[in-house]
Amino acid sequence: MSDSPPSSRSSSSAWLIRQWRDGRSIALWPLGLIMGVIAGYAALGLILAIEVTSFLVFGADHEQLVTGIARLPAWHVMLAPVGGGIVVAALLYVGHKRGWLPEARAGGIADVMEARAARGGKITVANGLISTLISSISLGSGGSAGREGPAVHLGAALASLMARLLGLPPRGVKILLACGAAAAVAASFNAPVAGALFAFEIVLGHYALRSIAPVAIASVTGALISRAHLGVAPAFSMPALSPASLLDLPGVVVLGLLSALVAAAFIRSTVFVPRWVGQQADRMKFPLWALPPIGGVLIGMLALIAPEILGVGYEATATALAGGYTITILLLLVLLKLAATAITLGFRFGGGVFSPSLYLGAMLGAAFGGALALTGWETAGVPFYAVVGMGAVAGAALGAPLSTTLIVFELTASYEASVAVLIAVSLATVLSQSLAGGSVFHLQVLRRGYDLSRGQARVLLQTIRVRDIMSEMTPEEAGADTDKDAACLYEDDYLGRAIGFLSAEGIDGTVVRSRSGDQPIVGYISRTDAHAAYAKALADAHEEEHR
Repeated sequence: MSDSPPSSRSSSSAWLIRQWRDGRSIALWPLGLIMGVIAGYAALGLILAIEVTSFLVFGADHEQLVTGIARLPAWHVMLAPVGGGIVVAALLYVGHKRGWLPEARAGGIADVMEARAARGGKITVANGLISTLISSISLGSGGSAGREGPAVHLGAALASLMARLLGLPPRGVKILLACGAAAAVAASFNAPVAGALFAFEIVLGHYALRSIAPVAIASVTGALISRAHLGVAPAFSMPALSPASLLDLPGVVVLGLLSALVAAAFIRSTVFVPRWVGQQADRMKFPLWALPPIGGVLIGMLALIAPEILGVGYEATATALAGGYTITILLLLVLLKLAATAITLGFRFGGGVFSPSLYLGAMLGAAFGGALALTGWETAGVPFYAVVGMGAVAGAALGAPLSTTLIVFELTASYEASVAVLIAVSLATVLSQSLAGGSVFHLQVLRRGYDLSRGQARVLLQTIRVRDIMSEMTPEEAGADTDKDAACLYEDDYLGRAIGFLSAEGIDGTVVRSRSGDQPIVGYISRTDAHAAYAKALADAHEEEHR
């Protein structure tokens, strides 16, 4: 059947539906617009939910939490995260029992990446909604994490629902997931270019031409919705930056190296602390859903030392960018924020890692700029280095150097700062990922068994199952060994195991058995079929990533 547009009106609608279902044409552009509206308003809904929770708990705007907390008694600041933890624990319990949260934790960006790479883009709406509710209560009650991750997860969950309702193929589903993610980031930061680039860099993992237009449309739409309701101001106030010169280049390089160390510490703490806490809870037979109140106690204790570590941290980040903290306070906040974010995520509060990484970078950069000023070195000033540090730590920790550079450019409109960020984040990314073994998101997905750092070729071996490629040829027809004690493959084995097994055994094929009952023979798989299936999957993946 031809893919050219038909002339008759009756067949035009059928042609358009085919183009939508094909997931390859300009018919996805209106879906990008629709997804931008949906994800943009979803992100605004999350911000509103955090705002309402923050007012109920602290009587303050969640973006101005430090100012609001200053007038509260210490016991209030201490108990607020504990109370939020109790509510979060109840939601985790309900979500876990109902099957909405199989791992008793709120979803995030790593779940979107896993869904794109290994689950056909499927994220349930129930998981997205309850994760959003958990994250809004967590952040509004003082949990030290970011709101961008939950916004991306919710946008992707809604995109997954739309894709299923429209019957889109896997390629179209993935593009729609990226549309939801782009609109969410754009709405959160009021940065449409960075939102689109983040979706390509993190969610899709490629820049295929056919995905550019729908993702860009969704990102711009999300930003326009944010500006219509929240104004044109960026997520946090940015100071005017002094012009930089070549004298700042050595400082930028050194700051890039220091940013790598902070980013590596952030990566390891946010990935390995949750795993360690989970292991200890399992060892003591303590339910994972009951962890948040304990984490709330620890967060409350840290907040008594420095309330700046609570919530999304936008006010503290803006203060650091403006040079409002001493070097000692800045370094203390780096240490306490590292601990608070690790505790928040480790004890099953909801939230993301985007805002904390920006916070850490701003604190580090401001401290570095302040130290340079003490030496008498003529520099562009503390705000300049705070901006550079913010981009370097965030880009390195998230594995998104380009999109964080674009966020800095859209927030500051400074070409010099953007070039400096690009230099610093390049150094920080290479060094930090060598020290930590990967970015936050890639290591989180790796814990679930998928190594995305090696490309889609490795993931295909972990996602295609024998049942998908086996033939219904009888073993007798194939001349295979039907002895029950003979080595065989099972229908739920992955393609990687099948290829490895056939190669190790030195055989051309084997029977496939079911794991249930008496393990009856359900099919046959040959080495030729296994390699042909892998070659076809590789070809499809290559076409998806390059066309």
